[in-house]
Amino acid sequence: MTRFFPRNSAFLCSILSFVLGTAAFTPALHAQNEDEKIDLSQFPGLIVDSVVVPIPSEILEVLDKLGSPNWGRELREVGGVNSPDRTRVALLLGTVVAEGFVAVQAQNRDRIEDTGKEVLRLSESLGIKKYVVQHAQSILDAAKANDWDGVRRELDNTERTVRDTMEKMRDAELSQCVSLGGWLRGTEVLTSVVTKDYNADRAELLNQPDLVKHFQKQIDAMRSKKQLKSISSGLSKIAKAMGKGDKPVAEKQVKRINDITAELVKEIVTK
Repeated sequence: MTRFFPRNSAFLCSILSFVLGTAAFTPALHAQNEDEKIDLSQFPGLIVDSVVVPIPSEILEVLDKLGSPNWGRELREVGGVNSPDRTRVALLLGTVVAEGFVAVQAQNRDRIEDTGKEVLRLSESLGIKKYVVQHAQSILDAAKANDWDGVRRELDNTERTVRDTMEKMRDAELSQCVSLGGWLRGTEVLTSVVTKDYNADRAELLNQPDLVKHFQKQIDAMRSKKQLKSISSGLSKIAKAMGKGDKPVAEKQVKRINDITAELVKEIVTK
């Protein structure tokens, strides 16, 4: 059975317009309330090479049903990173969109506004600003109105537009980097939340070794794979920590995955 985050984090993210298909789903998770079940089959997966790719908004939505994390504590500042490297900019854009989903969970209007502005700036660096301007403005308008569902929808739409536009411009590698950046930031936040209040149900969300292998395969096929060497190495370590995906990830390994993803995200976002 393929293990996956339910169908975008960041987490993340989200985060992803690929070919829709049919896949096996993990069993329903039991929430802290024994009478409440979270049926993961209600989250249609996005399939790439028979692997379900997560969308950050729905990762966070499921986690929210498993408890009441302090999302504000998981937020980090966005913006201020300038780079001529388009691969890094795409990774960074993915982390920013994932951050937006965390800000929605925290209902932090200021951070949402920062996210919208940063999405525009990074999109301009990638030459696709005109395609996301409307989404960015809708994010800002929804945040000002405290319309959190509206913000979530526009973040999903923003990422989808970014990736679709890149694919049409034959920048499929950059599109994949946006997805990868969002997944890394989303997994960092997810593991942070799980570590703070570990239980087997939450750890079950990390059973996704096939997804990690998918990202590794994508990196190996990229022209820019040398630039992604540290991320590829980090993914290998994450896959080892996840194990075979046949049981919940142990608490010690959740912390290990958090350390790895935090270091990789730091590498992406550091000025």
